[in-house]
Amino acid sequence: MSDKSTKFWDSSTEKTCIFIEISIMSKNLILEQENQVGWITINRPDQLNALNRETIAELHQALLDFRENANIGVVCITGAGEKAFVAGADIKEFADYTNSEGGALAATGQAILFNYIEQMNKPVIAAVNGFALGGGLELAMACHIRIASSNARMGLPEVSLGVIPGYGGTQRLPQLIGRGRANQLIFTGEMINATQANSWGLVNSVVEPAELKQEVMALAAKILKNAPNALEKAITAVNAGFDGISQGFNVEIESFAACFGTPEFRMGTQAFLRKEKANFRG
Repeated sequence: MSDKSTKFWDSSTEKTCIFIEISIMSKNLILEQENQVGWITINRPDQLNALNRETIAELHQALLDFRENANIGVVCITGAGEKAFVAGADIKEFADYTNSEGGALAATGQAILFNYIEQMNKPVIAAVNGFALGGGLELAMACHIRIASSNARMGLPEVSLGVIPGYGGTQRLPQLIGRGRANQLIFTGEMINATQANSWGLVNSVVEPAELKQEVMALAAKILKNAPNALEKAITAVNAGFDGISQGFNVEIESFAACFGTPEFRMGTQAFLRKEKANFRG
């Protein structure tokens, strides 16, 4: 792996920033690091960034590399071009699948990408630019936070193809917007715009397309001020309340207890007592 880095002045933060182009073998992704933010751009604009099996495998590898990279504290996922975040799965790949092949497709995709994102040890933000449909919306929903551009359009149109969402859509959408609204979107296959998605709680905020990256980076900067170990434990505890198996309150207690005695905890509490800001990331 060979990386190229460039320093530049960020006038919004009045700091010198480092932009790193990370060279990892990838056909369908652009991987970059800006300070401590890892960017994954799905780069199939001619196919509206549709997810095929190859792209899903590359996404898994990129997330694995970012997970192990101590210099990355937040991960952001977006799509290339102005038209689409991800406009769905690549239908031509599975149009002739049998029942067992369809089941294996969903199980594998959930395990190596969608559930993997949800269980990442670092916050993952979806920068939703343009269409986020089917597998694209499922990808965004697997992320911990979603920021949308005002031209975004979202939906789960799978029923119009004679199938249902298979990458977690029937589970995560009701968690985010409630069963009734989720049923409406899934049963009709209709799209909603960014304003509607925001009012329903499907996305955290909406900004103009030209401001999307700046908004995501500003949010990432706020997150990066906090302790990495505590962020990882918070992700675990929040997820436990929704998985239908774990006792969320018990996991919260265990995760809370695990923070005590760590170098981060000592640094944070001592800085607070000195009325200073802890610098967790150096």
